[in-house]
Amino acid sequence: MPKQINLKKRPTGTPTYDNFEVLEVPIGEPSKGEILIKTVYISVDPYLRGRMNEGKSYIPPFQLNEVISSGVIGQVVESRSDLFKKGDMVLGSLGWQEYSVASEKSVRKLDPNLAPVSAYLSVLGMTGLTAYFGLLDIGKPKEGETVVVSGAAGAVGSTVGQIAKLKGCRVVGIAGSEDKINYLKNELGFDEAINYRTQDVGTALQEACPNGIDVYFENVGGKVADAVFPLLNHFARIPVCGAISSYNNEIEDVGPRVQSYLIKTSSLMQGFTVGNYSSRFGEGIKALAGWLNEGKLKYEETITEGFDHTIDAFLDLFKGANLGKSLVKIAEIEK
Repeated sequence: MPKQINLKKRPTGTPTYDNFEVLEVPIGEPSKGEILIKTVYISVDPYLRGRMNEGKSYIPPFQLNEVISSGVIGQVVESRSDLFKKGDMVLGSLGWQEYSVASEKSVRKLDPNLAPVSAYLSVLGMTGLTAYFGLLDIGKPKEGETVVVSGAAGAVGSTVGQIAKLKGCRVVGIAGSEDKINYLKNELGFDEAINYRTQDVGTALQEACPNGIDVYFENVGGKVADAVFPLLNHFARIPVCGAISSYNNEIEDVGPRVQSYLIKTSSLMQGFTVGNYSSRFGEGIKALAGWLNEGKLKYEETITEGFDHTIDAFLDLFKGANLGKSLVKIAEIEK
């Protein structure tokens, strides 16, 4: 019988297997206007950790003893919709389960000819769009400026750095392994890369950014961010996408205060979520797909095989184990 992963109890600190429950559930039957979808890829993302907590946020928390959901690519196996036919590839926010019944209005059809379908969960999906709008709309990089990216080898950060290079910027990435440092410099063309595990980030940033920092794309927070603020240039821009260093903290995350740095440099620091730009997704996908097809944009995927390893793939995010977008491959696409 197909499987499903529910949130069993809310995590305290870093999630463990005890926070999840794997159940066997029957395959549902679609009603009129619905489709039955076989899950092919599940996206695992750091923001899902926040949805495991109670409390108000930009997206409702997961409910206990209910299925966890995220971005899912699937294949239609039965349709009672005029919009979809058997064999279509679709994308939607669906459950961590092997089969889903979904409304025809809750998913969209994918074009497998534009790019491999998994790209719609990475460079052509939420992570690519997050990079595109966060950098260009808030960061506003100009030719010759210095852009620093934390979490630079992740799905968002690696795309941010490449777009900044396309805009003529000097790009410095911060990541957590020598393999990632080599990837950023040798594969993606970053000007410099800093290993926060083995280098003093403040000293390394001073050497890598002799003209200061004009844009800091924030994915990490914590001590990495603390090292950036003293180097901000006048009118610097800081898009705040994430703060993964604090997601599993059991006590309040307290560090150097940012206000004086922002005042002294007249800098802009703005948080955002990609949903803010939903009306412009078409614009972003068109630009990203253009760069991808021109060979100007590269992307990596860390793919874990098998539904039974979905939880493993999610927990690995907090160990920095992934390069690029982290996905779980559940099934093969039927031709």
